[in-house]
Amino acid sequence: GAGRPAVVPECEVVGDDVHRVLIKLPSGTSFYGTGEASGPLERTGKRVFTWNTDAWGYGSGTTSLYQSHPWVLSILPDGKSLGVLADTTRRCEIDLRQESTIKFAALSAYPIITFGPFDTPAQVVASLSHAIGTVSMPSKWALGYHQCRFSYKSSERVLEVIRTFREKGIPCDVVWMDIDYMDGFRCFTFDNNRFADPKSMVDDLHSIGCKSIWMLDPGIKEEKGYFVYDGGSENDVWIKKADGSPFIGEVWPGDCVFPDFTSERIRTWWARLVRDFISNGVDGIWNDMNEPAMTTTTKTMPESNIHRGDADIGGVQNHSYYHNVYGMLMARSTYEGMVMYNTEKRPFVLTRAGFIGSQRYAATWTGDNLSNWEHLHMSLSMVLQLGLSGQPLSGPDIGGFAGNATPRLFGRWMGVGALFPFSRGHSEAGTVDHEPWSFGEECEEVCRLALLRRYRLLPHIYTLFYVSHKKGTPVAAPLFFADPQDTELRKIETTFLLGPLLVCASTLPDKGAHECAHKLPNGIWLPFDFGDSHPDLPVLYLRGGAILPVGLPIQHVGEASLGDDLSLLVALDENGKAEGVLFEDAGDGYGFTQGDYLLTYYVAEVHSSVVSVKVLKTEGSLKRPKRNLNISILLGGGAMISSRGVDGEEVHFTMPSEFEVSSLVATSELDLKERLETIRPIPDMDEPSGQEGTELSKTLIVLKSGDWFLKIVPWIGGRIISMTHVPSDSQWLHSRIEIHGYEEYSGTEYRSAGCIEEYKIVR
Repeated sequence: GAGRPAVVPECEVVGDDVHRVLIKLPSGTSFYGTGEASGPLERTGKRVFTWNTDAWGYGSGTTSLYQSHPWVLSILPDGKSLGVLADTTRRCEIDLRQESTIKFAALSAYPIITFGPFDTPAQVVASLSHAIGTVSMPSKWALGYHQCRFSYKSSERVLEVIRTFREKGIPCDVVWMDIDYMDGFRCFTFDNNRFADPKSMVDDLHSIGCKSIWMLDPGIKEEKGYFVYDGGSENDVWIKKADGSPFIGEVWPGDCVFPDFTSERIRTWWARLVRDFISNGVDGIWNDMNEPAMTTTTKTMPESNIHRGDADIGGVQNHSYYHNVYGMLMARSTYEGMVMYNTEKRPFVLTRAGFIGSQRYAATWTGDNLSNWEHLHMSLSMVLQLGLSGQPLSGPDIGGFAGNATPRLFGRWMGVGALFPFSRGHSEAGTVDHEPWSFGEECEEVCRLALLRRYRLLPHIYTLFYVSHKKGTPVAAPLFFADPQDTELRKIETTFLLGPLLVCASTLPDKGAHECAHKLPNGIWLPFDFGDSHPDLPVLYLRGGAILPVGLPIQHVGEASLGDDLSLLVALDENGKAEGVLFEDAGDGYGFTQGDYLLTYYVAEVHSSVVSVKVLKTEGSLKRPKRNLNISILLGGGAMISSRGVDGEEVHFTMPSEFEVSSLVATSELDLKERLETIRPIPDMDEPSGQEGTELSKTLIVLKSGDWFLKIVPWIGGRIISMTHVPSDSQWLHSRIEIHGYEEYSGTEYRSAGCIEEYKIVR
């Protein structure tokens, strides 16, 4: 923008052709962003390498995950904000270890693009989003709850799971099919025994209000007679080795070839396969293993492989140039295939690998996490970092992917995960069942309450996505967005904002959210619930000056209609005013781009003890439905007064006196205290039982030998967390994946390609 203070990067090229850029900012600057990164919310003191990596069981110190966002959001000491993007697809080091200093390093020259300074971080993220593209508007069903497992083994099991959701009154909109639905892991095929009639299964799911999402990987089995391999070979679509022959790498089906998504011709070939695949009733597609991942020590294909990229994205280049965008280009091709099949529906694609800008084509999740409290805690900051890097539609595997969740861990994770922008439970083969009812009655009830909360808040969440789609702002934002000048808010990572809604969670096993001291930003923040407060659920607040639209407690989005009763929760500011917005449309399709929507701005105001709530203005051509309006004014302490009216008409009611308010608040606080004392929380069954040696399971052992540090969690079947070489800080087994980082290894690293390091704990 004109008149901005100068940010002058210092650039240098050192002897090994590494191009380094140094940006020094005022002392006291806080760093965020860096996309999909583990560890704490504030990135100050961290280092990240942008190299998309299959990082099964990653930890807080892992330096490369599945996605690359060479982007840093800086919050200056006075609250003003600045974003910096290193515009390179290559492996890039982002070093934030020096105070108030950003260092980028890559092996070829690249532009540095700055966004701002602006007054607020929201303006910086919006500015970035206008450059890289805003999130595609999701279908409303995609914002419901998703249930996944690696894998549901048959059509019968899939239907059994969803019917159980319906019988138990636990909301769910989507069920997912992992690779075991395929015939021998061959993409675009179905197992003739276990998924013999996918269209019939999907029809049965649709009849009970559930969608289905199916996995497609990039690795195509090298097998003559397999129609995808034969067609791809005829069309010359495979990535080549330096000698010009197709590259062959090992993944789930064995020896595989890989489509070169850097070419529009080849993306169109894949899109046509997707188009035909969708005709089986497929509602959405999941692109996994697209870093691309394979079972070699480097975890991916050689950097010498050749891509025949189109001229507008770089032309013919080796793999090191296109590695970080391969997954995004696959997701784009998948997205375009879904559009090819049906232009009237919004595609849903989930991708594991991505690059900055991939929100135009796909949602994402935070990869193969672990079922432990550290990963529950980390999932909040990871979702927020993705939002700060332009990707608002993300979430973790609720409950953790690898390992067995305990009842309390799963219930707590669902409590907060139900309020993430993308909400999906997922678990690995070989673990115990991880459906909401799998952990006992107390956990099941918490999951039911958590997901009913999500569905009641869907009108608000859907509105936030419309705003994000139009303006580029995050859906879930860190607490400091409420007051960027308050430096005490900058490290808080168990609390996040959904617009004016504040979610305060607990990631401590022995404390519920209501027992934790939550730092609130300046201003009025009023607690509320839906009569569902629970020791294992997050605490909710609404900012003074806000009106929150709330829907009915439904089981899936198909149950809702525009004529349903609408509720407005009103939190007045210090001047007795509040405003809010609600976006409504068909929930799918593109009519909203032609004006077929209703955007309502509500306003509330107090005049001499009388509150009036009315429609201030509207946008869109969709006619307002005839429906009842339930209005609740929050008074504090969870107390509220309510009135009913008709939507579109002005509603008046009288505020109680100060004495009456005090009495209502005191009564409400007492009722809440008694409720929380009488509800049985999820029992603490976190100690593993029945296996010799499990008493060691929480004890991290650090071994030092010469220049090496080894961290082990030494229960039987436990994990090597990390091996770090101190003087050089280099990777333990040298490869060019993370020259200055280190990899992680599990005791039995059977999923992620990498090195197997066995060790045995006998006692």
